[in-house]
Amino acid sequence: MNADNFVLACPSSIERDVHGTATLVGNQCADCGETYFPGASGCTRCTGTNLNRFNFGRHGTLWTWTIQSFLPKTPYNSGETDASFKPYGVGYIEMPSGIKIESRLSVADADKLKIGMSMTMSLETYGKTPEGANLVTFVFSPAESDIEGG
Repeated sequence: MNADNFVLACPSSIERDVHGTATLVGNQCADCGETYFPGASGCTRCTGTNLNRFNFGRHGTLWTWTIQSFLPKTPYNSGETDASFKPYGVGYIEMPSGIKIESRLSVADADKLKIGMSMTMSLETYGKTPEGANLVTFVFSPAESDIEGG
């Protein structure tokens, strides 16, 4: 991916570690420990405002999933048309902290997804901006250990 020709769909929710690997970030309330993704400006649990950046990492477990089989409406539409749309997986990934994060999945084959399987996050191009730059978002894929034959 050309670093000069892509736009992150959610730049405040992704950061790279010292090795350049993308991870998901949000907040954690310093008063009660509640976590938020995407980040929040205040805690809905205790009404505190002392929130710290929290790194959720890039590994989790598939909690539930479905296949998006129709073209989503704006703002989620990435410029596809009815003719060019390809179904994709959507799921909730339970992270080690316990929070469940909704995510696009790299797999759209129901036979390759099962609740409870290990998942790993990466970045993927899913469309283009009007200016022609790649639109990039986070996606989760079955971890290598959960891929048949892997």
